[in-house]
Amino acid sequence: MIKKYIILLLVTSPFTTYALNTTDSLPAVTSITPLPKQRIYLEKNGDSFICNEPKTFDFLTHIPGDAVGYAKHSFQKQNLYKVGIVAASSALLIIFDQQLTNEVQRFASRNGISASEDFDPIVRVKIFGKNTNLGKMPRNVNTAFYNLGQGSSVVLMAAGFLVAGKIKNDNRALQTASQLGESFLALGAGTQLMKYATGRENPSAASIPGGRWRPFPRLGDFQNDKTKFDAFPSGHLATFVSAITIISENYPNVKWIKPIGYTISGLLSFAMMNNGVHWAGDYPLGFALGYGFGKFITKKNHIKVVAAL
Repeated sequence: MIKKYIILLLVTSPFTTYALNTTDSLPAVTSITPLPKQRIYLEKNGDSFICNEPKTFDFLTHIPGDAVGYAKHSFQKQNLYKVGIVAASSALLIIFDQQLTNEVQRFASRNGISASEDFDPIVRVKIFGKNTNLGKMPRNVNTAFYNLGQGSSVVLMAAGFLVAGKIKNDNRALQTASQLGESFLALGAGTQLMKYATGRENPSAASIPGGRWRPFPRLGDFQNDKTKFDAFPSGHLATFVSAITIISENYPNVKWIKPIGYTISGLLSFAMMNNGVHWAGDYPLGFALGYGFGKFITKKNHIKVVAAL
C-alpha cells in the first residue's frame, strides 16, 4: 500500500507544483481599444485580449529580455515562498531518489512496462557525418511517452500553429507558434547551463545511490558522456510543460488542454524514471521552469481590451 502511494505521489507531483503557481503575479499588460477588424479573444476570467502579429524572428530576439524578465519576476518578494517550495520539494525528493527510482522500475517491471527505448526511425539523415533520426515511431508504451518530451514534439506543435496562423490570418496562432519556438530554445539553453553547473549523474549511470554530483565538469567530458552530468533539472519536462502552458494560456476556453497535457507530463516523468534518464528530484525545478516561463511569455503578449468611450 505504501509503495503504491509513493508511485501515485510521484506521478501527481507536477500537479502540486502547478497548483502552487496558479496565483503567480504576472507582468502588467497594455490596455487598448481594438481596431474594428482586430480579432478579440477571451481570457478564462472573462477579460478580452488581442494579439499582435509577431515579427519573423521574435522567437529569437525576445529570448534575452524575457529570460531576464522572468528571472526578476520569479525572485520578487511576493514569489519567494514559491521558490522556497520548489527548492524544498526538490531537496526532499533528492533524499529519497534512489528508493523512488527502484520502486518505479520494479512497478514497471511487474506490470510489463519495458524500460528500453525501442523505436523505428521515420526518416534518418546524415548530419555532419552522424546519423540523425528525424522522427521516431515508438514500439512500446514507455518510448511513446518519453518521445513526447523530445524537442521534435514542440517543433511540430509550433509548425502546426504557424501553418494554421498563416492560412487563417490568425495572430493568436502565430503568437503561439513564436512562443513555442522561444520557449524551446530558451529552456533548452537554460537547462543545459544548469545541468553543466550541477553535473548530476543519470540513474542509468549512477556510481553511488542517488547519483554523484560533479559541478562544472570539463566541457569535453560534459559533451561526450552526458549520462554522467545532465540529470538535473529535467529539460524534457520543462520543454513539454512550457508547451502545454503556452497553448492553454492562449486558448483558455479549450478546457481539455491542461488536464490532458499535465497528465501526459506525469506519464512522461514516470517514463524517464523507468528508463533511467531522470530522478524524481529533477522534476520540481524542471516543471516550475516550464510552467513559469510559458506563462510569463504568453501573458506579456496578451493585450487587454478596453471598451471604446
